[in-house]
Amino acid sequence: MTDQARGLIAMIGACIIWGLSPIAFKAMSHIPPSEVLAHRAVWSLIIFGIVLGVRGQGDALVKALTDKRRFGLVFVASVLILSGWWVFIWSIQTGHATQTALGFYIFPLVAVLFGRVFFGERLEPLQWLAVGLVALAVGNLAFGTGAVPWVALMLAGNFALYGGIKKALRMGPVVSVTAEVLVMMPVALWLLWQSSHNGLGHFGGWTWDTGLLIFAGPLTAVPLILFSYAAGQLTLTTTGLVSYINPTLQFFCAIVLFSEPFTAWHIAAFGLIWIALALYSMVTARQERTRLRAVKAASASGTAST
Repeated sequence: MTDQARGLIAMIGACIIWGLSPIAFKAMSHIPPSEVLAHRAVWSLIIFGIVLGVRGQGDALVKALTDKRRFGLVFVASVLILSGWWVFIWSIQTGHATQTALGFYIFPLVAVLFGRVFFGERLEPLQWLAVGLVALAVGNLAFGTGAVPWVALMLAGNFALYGGIKKALRMGPVVSVTAEVLVMMPVALWLLWQSSHNGLGHFGGWTWDTGLLIFAGPLTAVPLILFSYAAGQLTLTTTGLVSYINPTLQFFCAIVLFSEPFTAWHIAAFGLIWIALALYSMVTARQERTRLRAVKAASASGTAST
């Protein structure tokens, strides 16, 4: 099996786990989101720590936490991922899984817009059209349902900002997320202490709740590790296209498993977003082909000169 094939399997696996994760968090609807969040952080940190130990990347983690510039970025990323995880857990538990799917569908296009605003990246006409279609879809949904889809917008915006921070960090994904979770650990431990002190904690003994809370760790860590491997083996186009498995499965969970409302306004909004994603994917594929041709041409030129 080639490295690309293994990378593709890892990427599909990561997206399937992410896409079906609402099932587990829905099963924890009776547990406060803050408690779920705290256990998600603690148990995932244990897994990340083991992985870094096996890889011998402890020095990279120390460097990330002791370098003043990097620590500032890690701290901001930690705040973003902590808030993003909380919003995701809360939205699943309270019947807003459709909005989480919407948020992860529009996230790539929000990231493109953020790239234009914060990094001065040039957008092609089709990318502007895709962004406009997303804005139209959100406006249509807000008008039709009488409420702005804040959950979707918050998740898309949060993870777009998080992606920008990760781009500036220039660190391996497992190292950076381990540093981020480690930074948030005082908050996680405080939340656990509060739950235990108030007698409202759901962890302890051989119970179903205890198993679910522990499971939140690998549910978080495993897909991130799979994704970090896949990202090094696949092209950006392949990674982007396969990543749509995630919101598609979340959409399936929301409509089929959780029976959340799905009106004609939702159909119109999702239809516009799927068209926007098709346009975005076309542009991304074309840009990737152009980049690969340039790399090949540069390589051929270098070989000829020697």
